[in-house]
Amino acid sequence: MFKKNRIITLLAVIGLATVLGACSSQTKPYDAQQKLGSQINYTITGIDAGAGIMASTQKALSAYDLEDQKWQLQTSSTAAMTSTLGKAIADKRPIVVTGWQPHWMFTKYPIKFLKDPKNVYGKTEHINTIVRKGLKKSMPEAYTILDRFHWTPTEMSVVMLKVNDGVDPQKAARDWIKANPKQVAKWTKGVKKVKGTKIKLTYVAWDSEIASTNVVAEVLRQQGYEPTIQAMEIQPMWASVATNAADAQVCAWLPKTSGLYYQDYKGQVEDLGPNLEGAKVGLAVPKYMTNINSIDDLKNK
Repeated sequence: MFKKNRIITLLAVIGLATVLGACSSQTKPYDAQQKLGSQINYTITGIDAGAGIMASTQKALSAYDLEDQKWQLQTSSTAAMTSTLGKAIADKRPIVVTGWQPHWMFTKYPIKFLKDPKNVYGKTEHINTIVRKGLKKSMPEAYTILDRFHWTPTEMSVVMLKVNDGVDPQKAARDWIKANPKQVAKWTKGVKKVKGTKIKLTYVAWDSEIASTNVVAEVLRQQGYEPTIQAMEIQPMWASVATNAADAQVCAWLPKTSGLYYQDYKGQVEDLGPNLEGAKVGLAVPKYMTNINSIDDLKNK
């Protein structure tokens, strides 16, 4: 059954790639004189179905009356979305994607967020560290490091860009730690080293969370821990910490993106607060689409 499911999943991915590829090959360069919707088949290119930004985008379709004009959200994956984005930009073709920052796509590509006057996506977000109940007592050293862990979108982007360029995430994390000893020292100051204590971190396989989870894991490893990290879908990730199957995650985008899960598991986990501030989610388009600056413009222009 497992092999059968893998084959079905693979075929679905191949089918999606074929559809996206066919659509992109038929799309002409962006024409500001024509309605945007008809140029891209009224399609917003999204990511994984379970991601919070996808739920927010479905709400945006309704809030901005885009459903009435047959706008639709295409489910794919982060990798498929960024690949499609890159190909569209190379040919200056129109495209609308679900976007979030920090992410390397905002550094690599000339893209911009669309204004959200109805505030469907919220304003800025923060990414919080969530740990299991009792971690402070059983692993006080790890708890202290996780509680102190805090960095900026710019710092995170350095790791994300390296990973996107093909560097192994663990090596990219080590390189960043080596280049930022003062920052790491703030997280570990006065913390006693341990010897071989096992600790498990879970994460969602988004570029931002791959970066942060690997950095934290490497810092813990240097303190004498034996960390393991495991990628999961967002709901199982939260459940793993709530049920003590995992010790921590540093991936809680709040208050919007992970808001539903935060409410579901509130009281079953401990929230250590933000490890990164100034995050943002919304819809994004290439900057050469100069007359598309707001979500309202999707139906008006």
